[in-house]
Parts: sequence; C-alpha cells; structure tokens
Amino acid sequence: MSSVRTAPRSPSRAHPRPRRLGPGDRLFLTVVVGIPLIALLVFVWLPALASIGLSFTSWDGIGLSGIHWVGLDNYHQILTNYPPFWPAVQHNVIWLLFTALLPAPFGVFLAYQLDRKIRFTRIYQTAIFMPMVLSLAVVGFMWEIIYNPDNGLLNGVIGAVSSGRHIDWLGDPDLNLWAVLVASGWRHAGYIMILYLAGLKGFDPALKEAAALDGANGRQTFLRVVLPAMKPVNIIVLVVTVMESLRAFDIVYVLGGGTGSKPGMELLSLLITDNIIGESSHIGYGSALAVILLLVSLAAIGAFLFQTFRKEDQ
Repeated sequence: MSSVRTAPRSPSRAHPRPRRLGPGDRLFLTVVVGIPLIALLVFVWLPALASIGLSFTSWDGIGLSGIHWVGLDNYHQILTNYPPFWPAVQHNVIWLLFTALLPAPFGVFLAYQLDRKIRFTRIYQTAIFMPMVLSLAVVGFMWEIIYNPDNGLLNGVIGAVSSGRHIDWLGDPDLNLWAVLVASGWRHAGYIMILYLAGLKGFDPALKEAAALDGANGRQTFLRVVLPAMKPVNIIVLVVTVMESLRAFDIVYVLGGGTGSKPGMELLSLLITDNIIGESSHIGYGSALAVILLLVSLAAIGAFLFQTFRKEDQ
C-alpha cells in the first residue's frame, strides 16, 4: 500500500505579528496628529487659560511689567459698578431664548418637510442654506441696507402701505435688538435645517412605517417616534444654538456701528471686545467678562446634558 503524504501545515495566522511603524509612518502620524494638537493648544487652550489668569489682574496691555494682581476686584466691579453688564446679560438671555424657540424649531420643521421627498427639494435646500454660506459680517451689511431708515427695503414697503411712516430700526433702543435677532435667525434656521436633515437621512424608515400601521399621523410620528430617536442630533442642535447665541458678535458689531455699548444692543461679546481692544485697553476687565461668558455657556450646556443623560439612566 502506498502511504498518503499530507501537505505540511502552514504556520498559524491566528495571531499575526503587528507590523512595526517605519520612519515614514511615524513622520505621517506626527504631522497629522501633532500639528492639530499644537494648534489646539496654542490658539484655544493657552488663550483660555491666559484669560482666566488675567481676569484676576489689572493690565493695560503694554509691557508685562504692568500686570498687577487685584484678585476678585474685576468681578466685583463688573457685578456692582459696570452699567452695561446687566443689560448685556439680559440681551444674551433674550438672544438665546429667541434662537431656541423660533429659528431652531423652524429649521427642524424645514428639515422634516424637505425629507418627505417633495418636488424641487434640492432647490429649496440650496435657497434656505444659502445665507449660511455668507459670513455674519456680510449678512449684517445686507440687513443694514434693508433696515436703512431713509431708503431701505423694509421702510419702503411700510411707506407704500402707510404713507410717510419711517422707522429707525437700528437706532430705536426698543427695536434694534429684535431687528438684529431677525437677521441672525434668518441665517441660523438654514444651519439647523442642514444639521437635522443630515440626521433624518440616516433615520430608519421602518420606524415610521410601524407608527403609521399603529394609526399615528404625521405630527404624532414626528413627536413620538422621530424626535426621541434623533437624540444625538438634538444635543448637537442645542449646543450649536447655545454657542451661536452666546458668542454672537459679527452681525451685532456691523449693525450696531462697531460699538458694544449702544443702547438696546449690549452683548457680553461686544463688551469683551470694547475692553480688550478698545480705545482704553482693560485686559483684566475684558478677561473677567470672557470668563463669565464661558461659565454661562458651560452652565447652559451642562444643565441640559445632565438632565438628558439622567433621564436616559432612569
């Protein structure tokens, strides 16, 4: 009988040896990871830490020898003896509530309607998102023309209806903040629409079909099925809305004539700019305002995230 020869077994590939990184791979990882990390430290974390440190000092920005430690005196002066501060806080809160209650939900509504595969949806998406492509400074110049009290579009329309009636939209302290909010909300709604529309594209359509079989209409399906399932996107929308509201600067600076103390248009971001790079530099004062704005932002976002994840754990 002839013996049957078996082929030699190949070495096991269950646990291959990890490939060592060559000099080129190490250089690539260093560039890809190192440069963004250094940029983050230099342009974000170091200025933030420096602002916190400088908020406890008095400095005119000329020479490091002019830095003097004052402790909590800047914060005490801001809270008790700085007239524009509390109106600016009030206006920031109004800005946040307005953006969260009108442009953000309207952007979600637009995203839900465009996700229903209506005709010309691509054209609508482009038209609504177009303001987001423009910078806030450009948007401010556009709305400045619209709000012009002499020959602006808005007063032209009002004058055609009610002859001889002209409103100074940006000069009236009772109206200028709301006029800026409309201009900012026009841009913000398109941003929220794109964020939510991207989330809806990944939504499982089987959940909608199941809700329809259970007798739910479109509104009930959205509120009870789609909205809870879009929780990650909801968190992103909220964070973006809070950050956009509290750091509002460009459009207000343009429409307000480049000042942070114009009656009716005071905002914390503008007060920070006026104190740091204004005619009389108060770096410590401006840094203290920046720290207050940072704490307000973290408190607003942290409170929502805490409540959201607490409900999820329960």
